[in-house]
Amino acid sequence: MDTITHTLFGLALYGAIDKKDMDSKHKRAYLVTAVGASQIPDIDVISRLWDTEGLYQMWHRGITHSIFLTPVWALLFFLICYFFFGVKDKKLFLLGWLAVFIHDTSDLFNAWGTGYLEPFSKMRITFGTIPIIDFVIWIIMAAAFFFSKRNKQRSPFYFKAAWTFIVLHFIMQSSQGFLLYKQYEDHYDQIALSAGFIPWTFSVVAKKDQTVTIFQDNLFQERLVQYVLQSNAEADLDRLFSELPQARTLYEWSPFVVLVDDNDRLGLFDPRFYRNGQSFLFEYIEKNIKK
Repeated sequence: MDTITHTLFGLALYGAIDKKDMDSKHKRAYLVTAVGASQIPDIDVISRLWDTEGLYQMWHRGITHSIFLTPVWALLFFLICYFFFGVKDKKLFLLGWLAVFIHDTSDLFNAWGTGYLEPFSKMRITFGTIPIIDFVIWIIMAAAFFFSKRNKQRSPFYFKAAWTFIVLHFIMQSSQGFLLYKQYEDHYDQIALSAGFIPWTFSVVAKKDQTVTIFQDNLFQERLVQYVLQSNAEADLDRLFSELPQARTLYEWSPFVVLVDDNDRLGLFDPRFYRNGQSFLFEYIEKNIKK
C-alpha cells in the first residue's frame, strides 16, 4: 500500500483503542507505536542511497517486510516507548506487532508484492487484488474519523467497524480476483493480476508462449483486450544484464517479463504496469545505430 494508507492504518489502530483512562504519556506512546510500526517496514527505501548494483527493486519490500521480522519491529517500538516516554506496557508490544503485521500482509495484495517469507525464500509474493492506492479504504477511514469526531465517546467503535469493513473489502476484492484467475489458468502459461482503481475491476495479464495479452475484466462484464504484446525470446539477456544490472533484478522480481530487442533498444519490462504504450517498470539500453 502507499504511505498515506499505511498512515491511516496506524491512526485507525490508535483510534480503535479505548483511551479514556490513559494519561498523556501513555497516549503518546500508543500513538507513536501505532503509526510508527505501521510505517517501519518501508524504512528500506533508504537503500537507494547505497545501491550501486541495481538491486533496489529486490531490497524494497524485501527483508524489512518479512513476517519473521515483525516481532523485532514490535520490540523496537516497545523499547522506544520505554526510553522516551517512560512507559512499560506489554500491550504496546502487541500493538506494534499487529501494526507491522497489517503493513506486511496488506502489501501482499498489491501487484508489487512483498518478500513475506525472507530470508527463507526470495520469492516475491503478490496477489494483485488490491490497488496500491485504494480509495475504498480511504473512504471507509474518512467515515470513521467523521463519526468519531461527532461522537467521541463511541470513537473506538467506529474505528473497529471500519476495520471490519476493510477486511470485508479485501475478502470481496480478492475472491473476485481469484475467480477471474481461475477462468484464465487453463488457457495461458502464466497469469498475473493487477487491480484497478475502480472497485471490482482488474487488469489480467496472460502469457501464452511469447505473446502477452492484457485484458480489462471483471465478473460482471465481457473481458476487453487492451494490449497484445510480443516478447522477443531471442533477446540477448547476457549483454543486457552485464550492462544494466537492474534489468536482472527486474527479471527476477517480476512474475514474468516482456523482452524487447529492436533497432533502438534492448530491454525488458513488467507488463502488469503497462499503460499507454509504456510500462512503468522498463529497463533497457540504447543500441548504437550506425548510419
